[in-house]
Amino acid sequence: MKKLLSWLDNNILTILSFFLITFIPLYPKLPLFEAITGYIVRVRLEDIFVFVAFLIFLIQVIRKKATFKSIIFWPMVIYIIIGLLSSLSAIFITKTVPLDKIHIIKLFLHWVRRIEYFSIFFIFFNGIKNIREAKKILFLSLLVVLLVSIYGYGQKYLYWPVYSTMNREFSKGIRLYLTEHARVPSTFGGHYDLAAFLVIFLTTFAGIFLYLKKKILKLLFFSVFLAAYWLLILTASRTSFIAYLVAITVLLLIMSLKKGFKWGIPRWTLLLTFSLLIMIFFGDLSDRFAHILGMPEIKKKLKLDSLIRPIRPKPPNAINLTDDIALVMDVTDERPVADKPVTRGKELPPDVYEDIPDGYNEATESATISAELEATLAAELKPKPRTFSENAYKYGLSTAIRFDALWPWAIEGFKRNPLLGSGYSTLSKTSVGQFTEAESTDNDYLRTLGETGLLGFITFFGIIFITLRLSIEKIRIKTDPIIFAFLASYIAFTIGLLINALYIDVFVASKIAFTFWSLTGVLLALISNNFKAK
Repeated sequence: MKKLLSWLDNNILTILSFFLITFIPLYPKLPLFEAITGYIVRVRLEDIFVFVAFLIFLIQVIRKKATFKSIIFWPMVIYIIIGLLSSLSAIFITKTVPLDKIHIIKLFLHWVRRIEYFSIFFIFFNGIKNIREAKKILFLSLLVVLLVSIYGYGQKYLYWPVYSTMNREFSKGIRLYLTEHARVPSTFGGHYDLAAFLVIFLTTFAGIFLYLKKKILKLLFFSVFLAAYWLLILTASRTSFIAYLVAITVLLLIMSLKKGFKWGIPRWTLLLTFSLLIMIFFGDLSDRFAHILGMPEIKKKLKLDSLIRPIRPKPPNAINLTDDIALVMDVTDERPVADKPVTRGKELPPDVYEDIPDGYNEATESATISAELEATLAAELKPKPRTFSENAYKYGLSTAIRFDALWPWAIEGFKRNPLLGSGYSTLSKTSVGQFTEAESTDNDYLRTLGETGLLGFITFFGIIFITLRLSIEKIRIKTDPIIFAFLASYIAFTIGLLINALYIDVFVASKIAFTFWSLTGVLLALISNNFKAK
């Protein structure tokens, strides 16, 4: 028993690392309870497990069996301090957060979430002590990505349930089903998050199967790569696809510096040709690019749509991600598209497949009436027609929301206090006292500038820059082939995520943030331990 307890004491952070890298991506975003009443952010099992794991880490630090000492520890501390100063500035200087309990709690909830994302780094940094344990993390990730892909296929083809965080009501854990053109989220809260996750591991697995010589391992990683790539197509995420192409290019460039360009260029050409052909001829992703570039819809002409249709009938009385969204969407879940919306008869923007009404008439949204009168009026209600901006027709609704609302709001937040921003969770408000049920800018750079100003921007992305710089310095060190492939892949997928951050808040999406900082912990642990084999 003493030997078992001693072994557990010495390996508890390693065990927790293995558990978290498996559990966080696989467990759907099912809520335990509300963090704030009426708010979209809810506490989930992953939050509990990360909190417990971090407490265990702190105990090990006190016992001098773990450490905070890392090259990015102080940059993280500085960013957290700046986040605190930004929060205090929002309350007392810019006054973008009113002196009201619920607003202040929401502000500091987002500050604490940043600390939570950083905390997992230290668990992995201390838990992974050698190359063997790092390899186990990579093989566990292989299994996780395979299971995430299988579940995504089930959602697309077999009507397996979807748990989304698209809006406040969905985030309560409502069971949903995909419609024909809905994008696959798998175990993630949305398709953008899943796509960013796949950028990380598609790059990693590509690096491993391209670099390794063992045929069995090459086949294993290549097979899961193919499964994950098709799932990326099913997410129909343009930005993540571009990020993937950039990451693969950077990966092959790094490997070519070691293996030679005669080795790298043919493999890069083959991999990109394969990726582009699949994207163009299958799935909805080519159509989404066509909306921007004016390309013909080639796949429809070749009648290849049948390969992406469900093969099982839809369950009766199913709630869909698109069909019935108006039935559960509150008006506060929607964001304005433009100051001057336009309509074009019954024509819809290119990425809108169904004309879903824009809520209900205003008479019953604010009036206090009797239950009997409310029932009478409800029977006579007619849905309001939805209107769209000129940008929605030109670029698609997804891009228009960013151009017309989200990005200008973030810029305004930055202008209020260029050094410290306007504070966390303040960029979506149209008035100081408004309580927004969700926060999003869909651009991590603008969100960081808007919320925490130049100081927050420099310190947060400085952490990533320091890690990248150290990784590049260590890339020439002779080490295990799998670890070299992981090191090269880390540089590549981090650059891919930085591309992705132009269009989504990738570094504050919980499952992506946890995954990224976990793998950063693995990388810096290997570097700090000088790539120990045992």
